[in-house]
Amino acid sequence: MGRVGVAAIALLALVACGGGDDGPSPPTSPAPIPAVEACTALGSTASASGLSILNGTGCSPDRSSVVLLNMRTGDGQALGACSGTVITPRAILTAAHCLDEGVGEIRVFLGSGDQIVASSHAMYPDYRFNVPGFFDVGVVLMDEDLPRNAVPILTSRDARLNETAVIAGWGRDQNDVPATLRAGSTRITQVNSSLNGAMLATPFAPPSSSVCSGDSGGPILVSEGGAWVIAGITSSTSDNICNTGTNYYQSVRHPSVLGFIIGHIANVIER
Repeated sequence: MGRVGVAAIALLALVACGGGDDGPSPPTSPAPIPAVEACTALGSTASASGLSILNGTGCSPDRSSVVLLNMRTGDGQALGACSGTVITPRAILTAAHCLDEGVGEIRVFLGSGDQIVASSHAMYPDYRFNVPGFFDVGVVLMDEDLPRNAVPILTSRDARLNETAVIAGWGRDQNDVPATLRAGSTRITQVNSSLNGAMLATPFAPPSSSVCSGDSGGPILVSEGGAWVIAGITSSTSDNICNTGTNYYQSVRHPSVLGFIIGHIANVIER
């Protein structure tokens, strides 16, 4: 989104990843799995060489469950863009702060063809950015099935320290180019239920894949039962410059977050 929210949490100033104009810094160290393999976690294939999502790769959007969300006011003016993940044929999981600026309409883009206007959307009740007890989770609902596979959410366990994870989104790369689907990999460096169910990943420590402006609402995926599942939602970073500091994710397993999701969406697949 266009807003950059700043607040303190665990002594870190967090910046919402939906927007902001600060450019990315050069990527640092290799990812724990090859970047070209990260696209498979989205049900996709690598479509471009080189570095993106900051030490990731471009992915073909043709079958990807990670989609682009273009936000508009009620009279159609652009508010910004975020990412989201299809979790049922008619529901997309995203971040609350993507929906928190007078959003009147959301247009869903699958990578080709016309944008599809969502029927409704909802964010965590009375959400306020980075305030304890206000969780960064939102949902976008459709009137028609989306031609994408639904991604399960992880409810059987917490993410594990140092666990390899895949990050994905439609945000900016190291060349400041937006609105291209990209994926990379990182490791979970902290899981802390006291911080709104926070999961952290620090790109300075190997590996170095990192989220950037426009990746908000996209997933952090971990492997469970032979499948990639959503453990968290991209929320913010601890620095204005992409690929520095720490990436912050909203855990989907926190009872308040899971209750919100299930309360709005029937038939969510859980793992």
